Amino acid sequence: MNERSFGPRLTAAGASFRLWAPAARRVDVLLETPHPLARGDDGWFSADIAGVKAGARYKFRIDDEIDVPDPASDFQPEDIPGSSEVIDHTAYRWRAADWRGRPWPEAVLIETHVGTFTPDGSYRAMIGKLDHLVATGITALELMPLADFPGRRNWGYDGVLWYAPDSAYGRPDDLKALIDEAHLRGLMVFLDVVYNHFGPEGNYLGRYAPAFFTDAQTPWGSAIDYRVREVRDFAIENALYWLREYRFDGLRLDAVHAIIEPAKVSLLHELSRAVGDLATETGRQLHLMLENDDNAASLLDAREEMPRGKHRAQWNDDYHHAWHVLLSGETHGYYGDYRHAPLNDIARALGSGFVYQGEASAHRDGQLRGEPSGALTPTAFINFLQNHDQIGNRALGDRLEANVDPRAIEAALAITLLAPMVPMLFMGEEWGAKSPFPFFCDFQGELAEAVRQGRRREFAGAYARYGDEIPDPLEPSTTQSAMLDWTAADAGPGAERLRLVRELLAIRRREIVPRLAGARFGSARASDNGVLTAHWPMGDSTTLSLIANLSDRDASHGDHKTRGTLIWGAALNQSVPPWSVSWRIG
Repeated sequence: MNERSFGPRLTAAGASFRLWAPAARRVDVLLETPHPLARGDDGWFSADIAGVKAGARYKFRIDDEIDVPDPASDFQPEDIPGSSEVIDHTAYRWRAADWRGRPWPEAVLIETHVGTFTPDGSYRAMIGKLDHLVATGITALELMPLADFPGRRNWGYDGVLWYAPDSAYGRPDDLKALIDEAHLRGLMVFLDVVYNHFGPEGNYLGRYAPAFFTDAQTPWGSAIDYRVREVRDFAIENALYWLREYRFDGLRLDAVHAIIEPAKVSLLHELSRAVGDLATETGRQLHLMLENDDNAASLLDAREEMPRGKHRAQWNDDYHHAWHVLLSGETHGYYGDYRHAPLNDIARALGSGFVYQGEASAHRDGQLRGEPSGALTPTAFINFLQNHDQIGNRALGDRLEANVDPRAIEAALAITLLAPMVPMLFMGEEWGAKSPFPFFCDFQGELAEAVRQGRRREFAGAYARYGDEIPDPLEPSTTQSAMLDWTAADAGPGAERLRLVRELLAIRRREIVPRLAGARFGSARASDNGVLTAHWPMGDSTTLSLIANLSDRDASHGDHKTRGTLIWGAALNQSVPPWSVSWRIG
């Protein structure tokens, strides 16, 4: 699928414009003057127009009634209501031209939001922080969604124009420069993409291509109808577009459980095979990861040399939720599913991947959730203690640092960063950042007020005690509060935490990563006294072993099988100090 069906294409004589608008009678492309597009029998309108060059601005006029941006616009310099801009993607001169990626077992992810990662909130400003990531031991920069959203401030999950990186952060070449500079430093770059819905403001597809949608509803609006070939192509071509034109090393597909699709061959399978074809064509290592509340182990295979219908890994929400209950004591909402024995749940996640592998979920009214996952390799799971959702969906957007004993957090980090699963940090977590990450957006009018009131209703229960303290998502000050304070990493507790994370990741790079190929799940056990033990057979026939006391009192571990060389923590006797972690390989 080298040729895009959607979006403009520069030609030797000018440009070719195409729009799939099966419900339209007439379509004109508006350049300096209107040009009618010819209709084909399949609902496509098209025209080749001479003299059009990169930088040209255009819109589509539908039935002489409404002017709309190109749904596959390469760039919207004046936001969604403005004109689309023709971009020549071949004009950028890549410096890291020989970059082919890195093997998946080397991944250490950090999730970031471009607009709050630096004070400038831009692609170019992020370049200045790449050396920090490399020095920390990060190998993969993950960007929250960039698809053009309404206004200047947004998490990114309200994207409407999937092909256009939002102009709030810079131009397309600025994004390419960020990726190029990351590659020059050995960093992979991943992009979060949303294929389960379109944002609520600025989406005109329903006017001229209602076949994009079904009557079914997702939590965020009408479901997308991937039974329709053109709709499937729109998503798959978008994935290939980001990987080809911007040279992202992979994608994270958001909330795929909300993709409502009765078709026999799923979008996820077809998209994966298309990405695998691109990897073969280019000789690049490309990786796909999922967020999937259904815990569908059958979608995952981290061992495939390249995607061939499966996906490398899944964000392991179970792992996060069990840790959050253990560390914070909170049991409202979905945390209730982990309230009875969070330490046992952590042990299960470490020992076989998911916590829910087909068991009934009380939070989901007894629905069975998940599939057995112990036969997968540990690198099919991305483990984390914090991410944008789990911070931002709290009333105040507060991080663990605001409520949890630092010793407990450091014990959790020592386990998460050295376990054989792929670890992920949220921006600033490497130094224990305390800046919140509340939900924010920049909607207007009735939609803005609906979002404001919706957030208040959402927090009327467990978070009612905060009252007027709950930040208004529409206020610019809410976005401003999420800006990272980089000075906090330079001294005091921030510098100490950063030193710890760098030390742990250096050990991971030296002792764990070389043994991950062929590693398998082993065993993990939690004791009533707070002691956790785990063992994993590694790819070089050694065994990775963990003993940890995840309580605030001394405890006896009783594990007489401890063997191997100590790589982290103290040599333990039968008594294990509070919040201590010990790792061995042998």
